[in-house]
Amino acid sequence: MPELAGWTQLPAALVPVARRRLATYALVGGLRWASWSPSASVSMPNACAVPTCAHFNSLVQSLGASLRRLGTDYIDLYWVHIWDAFTPVEEVVRALDDVVSAGKVLYVGISDTPAWIVSQAVTLGDLRGWTRFAGLQVPYSLVERSVERELLPMAQALELTVTAWSPLGGGLLTGRYGSDRDRPDDTRIAAFGESGLTDRNLAIADAVNAVATERGASSAQVAIAWVRAQQARSVIVPVLGARRREQLQDNLGALELELTDEELTRLEEVSRIELGFPHDFGGGRLAYGDTRALIDNHRHPTGHM
Repeated sequence: MPELAGWTQLPAALVPVARRRLATYALVGGLRWASWSPSASVSMPNACAVPTCAHFNSLVQSLGASLRRLGTDYIDLYWVHIWDAFTPVEEVVRALDDVVSAGKVLYVGISDTPAWIVSQAVTLGDLRGWTRFAGLQVPYSLVERSVERELLPMAQALELTVTAWSPLGGGLLTGRYGSDRDRPDDTRIAAFGESGLTDRNLAIADAVNAVATERGASSAQVAIAWVRAQQARSVIVPVLGARRREQLQDNLGALELELTDEELTRLEEVSRIELGFPHDFGGGRLAYGDTRALIDNHRHPTGHM
């Protein structure tokens, strides 16, 4: 495990993010990473005076502020942090291409946006020779697997690297929660409500805690190791949200933990979701009959299609 004298010594396999009020940015392994939200504010969507604020001027102002905070003249990876439904996709994609062409940004990513919008933006970029998104940022954990329906298959098909935020389920998979454990009152879940403490999620926490005990690891390490083991679904990089040094050190221990097939199966069974239509429609059977299972589909190795 690397020494934690500074952020720049962290391995590229796990990316901690320093969050600030007006933008998200960090220096990680020499990587300059920032994000832009339509209103130039992550936490204040009403900061823009007009509804159509995901325009070029907003982007340029937010980017300039990030460059000043980072003390640099360019950013390696620039995230569109929140999508603005009032600004045309073409305008956003063209604006991002302009800042890349100007040398202020090398690559762009998109966060928390419907798959159909991301697909449209990438297609426009490819057709018009504009900069395409290189990454997709979404929540992904054992308790939040809904992105497996559309977003992860899309990312795999369009070759977008996925940065998965909240791999610990907002703190539910840290080992402090379980059906057999007293609920702590000093956590994020306790502060913002316990709606996520469903029977299903507590059963998942129980399974994670059990695997952690058997392996002599922490529950957080098991949860992060599970996310890292999902590479057949897409190229996935967990984003760490540690607040204290010891939390970060513990999270990094996931790099040394490889879950067995039996452990992955146990965690899969307790956390599996229904993919819904059209994934469970049986289109493969209708198209290929009994031969579908014999076909090696490199585009969809998880067999969703």
